[in-house]
Amino acid sequence: MWTSLKNKAKDLGFISLGISRPIRPLYFDSFQRWISEHKHADMRWLEKSIEKREDPSKLLKGCSAVISLAFPYSSEKPQTPDGFCAARYSSPQQEDYHRRLKKLCYELTEIITEAYAGSRFKVCVDSSPIMEKTLAISAGIGFMGKNTLLIIPGYGSYFFLAEILTTAPMEVQAQKPVGNLCGDCTRCIDACPTGALRGPFILDASRCLSYLSIEHKGKIRTDVARKMGRCFFGCDRCQEACPFNNGKTGADVSLPSTEEILGMDNKAFQRRFGNTALARAGLEKIKSNLEAVKHCS
Repeated sequence: MWTSLKNKAKDLGFISLGISRPIRPLYFDSFQRWISEHKHADMRWLEKSIEKREDPSKLLKGCSAVISLAFPYSSEKPQTPDGFCAARYSSPQQEDYHRRLKKLCYELTEIITEAYAGSRFKVCVDSSPIMEKTLAISAGIGFMGKNTLLIIPGYGSYFFLAEILTTAPMEVQAQKPVGNLCGDCTRCIDACPTGALRGPFILDASRCLSYLSIEHKGKIRTDVARKMGRCFFGCDRCQEACPFNNGKTGADVSLPSTEEILGMDNKAFQRRFGNTALARAGLEKIKSNLEAVKHCS
């Protein structure tokens, strides 16, 4: 069954798959310390359901295994015809990754159901109180980079994570976590334009351009806009600097012109971006960001 599952995952486009037990995640104490030091900015939801983050089995009664999966996104940065851009993961020509990956994960559960009739599942894609990066490390998928992102040796960090929690009595072989391979490299820390990476494995979200341009409700300050360059949604600087991404770069002109975006009303925005990752920030936030970076460019 495990071979069939891996083959099916590969056919669906996943680049890595691993399995672990729903036990207390690695680095949970570090997560709690990060929260207590208020390095999560205004993302108050991270303070909730701590008991579920500590014990993934509380997300699914009877859970016996967690299947971790990695799905790639393009290394080309979405760009407007006039040269303004968004973070790579936003994939503005595709359906929001939460929906896409959930559909693919549910296709995988069919194989498990065939092998273990009556088993139950819960699919998580970046929206449940689960420590997905550390579970992926426990499953042998990759290691935590100094930029706090998961890195897959030989591939890099341009991918999404998803999890399938299941009650199926699947065999889980103990995996030796991939050791940290960053060595003495600090390129990601050096590349962070705002100093959000305060040191190896320490992220101050309140300074992170990705947080400030997506999650933060306030307007972008002028001094911050200058550091955003021409990117108005998210930030990839620490990933671009990472040697494991092998200098993967390039532009994909998949966004409308800035004039078209700034001229959109909510109806036009919903029609064009309502089912994409850009909807997370919303039209007014995106317009405000775009005006700020245009003013400073």
